[in-house]
Amino acid sequence: MSEMLLLIILAALLGLLVGWIIWGRRSGDVQGVERLRADLEKCRTDAKACQADLARCRGDLKSAKADLDTCQAERAEKDKRIAELEREVEKAEALAEAAEVAAMEAAAESVAVAEAVEADHGAHPVHPAVAVASEPVSDSDAKDYDGDGVVEGTDEGVKPATLAAARGGVPDDLKQIKGIGPKLEILCNELGFFHFDQVAAWTADEVAWVDANLKGFKGRVSRDNWVEQAKVLAAGGTTAFSNKVKKGGVYE
Repeated sequence: MSEMLLLIILAALLGLLVGWIIWGRRSGDVQGVERLRADLEKCRTDAKACQADLARCRGDLKSAKADLDTCQAERAEKDKRIAELEREVEKAEALAEAAEVAAMEAAAESVAVAEAVEADHGAHPVHPAVAVASEPVSDSDAKDYDGDGVVEGTDEGVKPATLAAARGGVPDDLKQIKGIGPKLEILCNELGFFHFDQVAAWTADEVAWVDANLKGFKGRVSRDNWVEQAKVLAAGGTTAFSNKVKKGGVYE
């Protein structure tokens, strides 16, 4: 009887132990599931926040692209306007240069006429009052172009080599040299100068001779740096002024 009672008590204790173990595990599983559910909910919340941030970033990107497009359009318009202004300035400069050359050529013609009148008066003397009124304006005849301390008129310096005609019958466009207009080009041709390489080869003494013999335009070679420009053109290069002449409109 006592043994039976002992077995019953042991069985009861074993049942309690097994029940405690089973229910303890279930309780732990429930807590784990709750933790997982909480983590999942947090992840969902974070995902929604990320989606909101992504949408905001996309909106900012779209706005930035729109601003960029606007800036690029404004820049293109400004570049276009700048190009137009540069063309206008270039045209104005070309017109001013052409006007300057034309004015100088007109002055040269006046000097030539005055010199002709003076020569005529020398051959046919007139009343002193008339002679005074007709006295021509000098075009720097009395100038020491070669710097030797002696004023030699048209004998200044050394005469450069000249040509009777352009090589092959085709002269260079000397008007591409800034300072040489149509009439001065004709004068250069009359003196025997047709090509850039001729001008480019002039020495200082030869420049002095040409300066002294450009009737109505004396001193222009040195003043406008013909030799330096001619060296560039003779080598096949271009200058800002020669490009303007090639485009047309400078002397037209």
